[in-house]
Amino acid sequence: MWEQIQSNKKKSIFLVITMGIFLLIIGALFGEYYFGYDGFMIGASFAFIIFIILSLISYFAGDSILLSVSKAKEVTDKSVHPQLFNIVEEMKIAASLPVMPKIYIINEAAPNAFATGRNPNKSAVAVTSGLLARLNRDELQGVIAHEISHIINRDVLLMTIAGIMLGSIVFISEIFLRSQFRIGGSSKRYNSNSKSSGQGQLILIVVAIALAILAPILARLLYFAISRKREYLADASAVRLTRYPEGLASALEKISSTDLDLQSASKVTAPMYIVNPLKKKGMKLSNLTSTHPPISERVKILRSMMYGANYKDYEAAFQKATGKKSVIPPGVLKENVKAEIREAGAPILNLDPKSEKRNLGDLMMTMNNFLFIACACGLKLKIPPGFGTNKPEITCTKCGRKHEIKVTQSD
Repeated sequence: MWEQIQSNKKKSIFLVITMGIFLLIIGALFGEYYFGYDGFMIGASFAFIIFIILSLISYFAGDSILLSVSKAKEVTDKSVHPQLFNIVEEMKIAASLPVMPKIYIINEAAPNAFATGRNPNKSAVAVTSGLLARLNRDELQGVIAHEISHIINRDVLLMTIAGIMLGSIVFISEIFLRSQFRIGGSSKRYNSNSKSSGQGQLILIVVAIALAILAPILARLLYFAISRKREYLADASAVRLTRYPEGLASALEKISSTDLDLQSASKVTAPMYIVNPLKKKGMKLSNLTSTHPPISERVKILRSMMYGANYKDYEAAFQKATGKKSVIPPGVLKENVKAEIREAGAPILNLDPKSEKRNLGDLMMTMNNFLFIACACGLKLKIPPGFGTNKPEITCTKCGRKHEIKVTQSD
């Protein structure tokens, strides 16, 4: 496992350094374009300062920002969803995490999940209400194992840094392109610069504009490549933790089959989720521009694991399903640890749409501080927050029994 983490880090750091060099070159050329030949260092310094500031913010507050923009709410009360807390604790022990990840719920109907945190000592797992309403225990365990694998593989921090680098490149390019639409552009600066010839100015302008257009595209392709490789690794690690590849495979199918949009997701946060939350029904994304490998391919790999659940078994299934070399480091494949696939531990959950909608509604109400009172007649009373302030009792609409509202919910 340690070799896998080290290999993972080296490959990712190489890609991040490549993007960093690219960023400095862009800044230097733009500086030279705006300030003449003496502006080379000015532009490079400006690009470097932007990256350092954003990286510091990302390192010390990136997880909080990501959870905030995703509208995730921390849950500390195990009674909200006991099964979720139990599974996270199981996977924490299986993965030998030093600290229990914090648990967040995004109160949306679209099923999905992601992990965040700069290291295993400071991490969090966020799932949507829709995910909890649709998946059975084995499927939910597969998703949680996948997200915790991102944490133990040190994916989250490096993905955040790569995202910051992408944002910096796009930011500088946007500034340059927008400035070209201003009246007069920058031609006056160059006309007054006696050191540069008209031909040299024209070449520099063309190169700067070309870089401004191509830089964000190339940076995005690098960013997406990092993300796709990590999804395969997280799938392999998840299966090793759960010993049940079908759980994750079934979960991926359910998550990807939904027609619901995840409203809180954005282009910045999309690569963090287990399944691309920005997909549109009937729209097939290019492999080059997708943040995730095709779901059908991931499911095919998982269901090709017939004889075991270790990394070597995933490697064999990967080659059989894709015909490509796996992203798993060779040293890890030499492990002789046998991991047998276990039997299913939970029944298949095929709720009718009405029952699934009711379960989802109850969970979302719980997240919104609704109070539930079970009446003796079998009816569940759902009381909105603040209802008991002016009216300390409620009457069952089915049997007429009166119930005292002992806990007043706050808005």
